[in-house]
Amino acid sequence: MTERAPVFDKIIADYLQQVAALDGGPRLIDKLGIETSPDGFTVLLFNQRITVTPDRIVDENNEPPSHSASVLACKYLLLCPDTPLTDHTLVTYKDFKDAAPYVGGFKNTVEIPIARAFSGRVDKLEAACMALGGRPFDTDVSCQLAYEFRALPRVPVVLIFHDADDDFPAQSTLLFRKNAAGYLDMECLAMIGGILANRLQN
Repeated sequence: MTERAPVFDKIIADYLQQVAALDGGPRLIDKLGIETSPDGFTVLLFNQRITVTPDRIVDENNEPPSHSASVLACKYLLLCPDTPLTDHTLVTYKDFKDAAPYVGGFKNTVEIPIARAFSGRVDKLEAACMALGGRPFDTDVSCQLAYEFRALPRVPVVLIFHDADDDFPAQSTLLFRKNAAGYLDMECLAMIGGILANRLQN
């Protein structure tokens, strides 16, 4: 197993201190769609149960999740909005006003790799989507595949896939609800894309 850099442990330790100070009452349960217990909070990330306690973060197998998953679980709790945004309009990642510094990386590490990995393999992509808990998404957009995933309880993400043809290479696009920016910052939304891309390919 690869040893994790100390800086990552320091980041998580800081988040855990902040999470420990949260009020675990109905506010978080109702607004975030999470579960609470005397020990901490349980967040579903792509249907994986991640439990955050004052001193550790574990998955459903009682093992530490990836750094990205740990950060997302903590930030989802810490950034809980007082008044959630109600705009559910679907937008691309680049449409978020604060996304500019991350747009290039998002395209190069999320959308392009998905497109390349499943070009000419729509059946394989569909199987991967279903294995990850995705559900077919009804859309008017012309495409070969559209699936919706529950990245976090209040943050769904939609994958639109256009397979390659004689004129264009395969393309994939991730769509978020506009109100996702009220639950997570842009770096975290990019992490969601990264986790989705990685799990679809593995």
